[in-house]
Amino acid sequence: MSIFKRVDNHIFWISAIIAGIFVIWTVLMPEQAGGVFSSVLAFLTGNFGWSYLLAMTLFLLFCIVVAFSKFGKIKLGKDDEKPEYSTITWFFMLFSASMGIGLVFWSIAEPMYHFGGPPFAEPGTAAAAEEAMRYTFYHWGLHPWGVYALVGMALAYFSFRKGMPFLVSSTFAPILGEKGTRGALGKAIDILSVFATIFGVATSLGLGAMQITTGLSMNYGTPDTIPMTLGIIAVITVLFTVSVVTGINRGIKYLSYVNMTLALIFIAFFVFFGPFKFILNTLVTTMGYYLQNLPWMSLYADPYRVMAEHTGYDWIGAWTVFYWAWWIAWGPFCGAFIARISRGRTVREVVIGSLFAPVLFSFIWLSSFGGSALWIDLFGVGGITEAVFASVSSAFFVTLGHFPMVGLMSFLATLMIATFFITSADSATYVSAALTSGGDPDPESSLRVVWGVAKGAVAAVLLLAGGLKALQTASIAAAFPFMIVMLFMMYTLWKAFSSEVGGMIFTPQPSSEADICHTTSLGSCGTKEEHKG
Repeated sequence: MSIFKRVDNHIFWISAIIAGIFVIWTVLMPEQAGGVFSSVLAFLTGNFGWSYLLAMTLFLLFCIVVAFSKFGKIKLGKDDEKPEYSTITWFFMLFSASMGIGLVFWSIAEPMYHFGGPPFAEPGTAAAAEEAMRYTFYHWGLHPWGVYALVGMALAYFSFRKGMPFLVSSTFAPILGEKGTRGALGKAIDILSVFATIFGVATSLGLGAMQITTGLSMNYGTPDTIPMTLGIIAVITVLFTVSVVTGINRGIKYLSYVNMTLALIFIAFFVFFGPFKFILNTLVTTMGYYLQNLPWMSLYADPYRVMAEHTGYDWIGAWTVFYWAWWIAWGPFCGAFIARISRGRTVREVVIGSLFAPVLFSFIWLSSFGGSALWIDLFGVGGITEAVFASVSSAFFVTLGHFPMVGLMSFLATLMIATFFITSADSATYVSAALTSGGDPDPESSLRVVWGVAKGAVAAVLLLAGGLKALQTASIAAAFPFMIVMLFMMYTLWKAFSSEVGGMIFTPQPSSEADICHTTSLGSCGTKEEHKG
């Protein structure tokens, strides 16, 4: 008998046991765990880095083709359903949960790191600045949103239009049959989705906690140590667990308004007090570089070790492969969350809303934050690049030190990081609870609490086992098998869309004629012919 009222015992307990074993092992043997993480990272990036590049490009192209094809008019819900949330509320929740905390951490740190160690140009030059912004746009541009849009479309279609459980395994009905999605392979897919979510989000929680720790240390003199970071993780875990218990329409919705308001305040702050003309020129110029070089960057795996020789390390593996794996690991929970808030919208609306609007906002954000920092080092007093190489998590607060009202803005920055932190973890915890409760769209509070605590614990032990490197390794390792799941997901979604638009509504193939009435997506009993058209 389960301790929860509504739970899939197989998915929940296997996922919980795996997470528990990982936490205990890392706490008891942190050095050994760190060594294993390093070996896994080297193996995957060294042997399969190309697969991440190819898969991410395929995901993006698939979403664009589907959106602008005849499939774009398919509604992700019943024909008469209307969107539950207004467009602005939908966008705020979508962006806050899917991108916010990572973008806050890297918006200055990444361009300044590339400025000081670019893959091709000479460090500290104008060419290095152009290269730094181009690759930052690339890593935070269309590709990650292609992952989220694909998973979101698939889950929303099979769950809200076909009436199947809100589970990743439901998207495999065209090849497994509905009965097969409830079998061992279907449960394995859902367990893998939970696993990827835990470690993908743990990476973000670790980065956010590191940044808050550094900000508090620089502004209030608190210790910048691992114990302090662990304490912040504990506090934030309590806050996002409380938030997720209140539900999407209260916790996540209102927090999204708060953190997006703070984000807009900071963009306006940098534009008003910073180099306004330089920011605009950076935005327009970098967008041009990005669009011009997108096909080449998307498939460049550095086979001749040009970037590695120039920088002294595997640049593609350390940056692009890490990012692509991170986005894939975020795929189950971001996609599921996008699906949950997109019910009643069309395929075209979801893809365009998930791809182009957030990417444009991200580019404005990166140009304002990263552009201001680059201007300081190129034309001002400098010092930001050196600070970033000393501590990546210090980038945002070091940059704020060159602007007026540093005390107030540092406080608001810490608040913004915390709210984005809570929103991302909140939505991930909700999705984990839904995936382990048989696809329940409103999982019980106790299950949400369990997964909230689990995510905080995994983030904490990853920091103990090796800090940023361990966080990166966890994302890459968790993402690899889910990447394979997503490749099959493209096929199943295309198959289902083709059947519907072709005049024959997709129905999972039952194992026998007697099972036809049992197939829940049909809605009523009858022959196969009666359910066509």
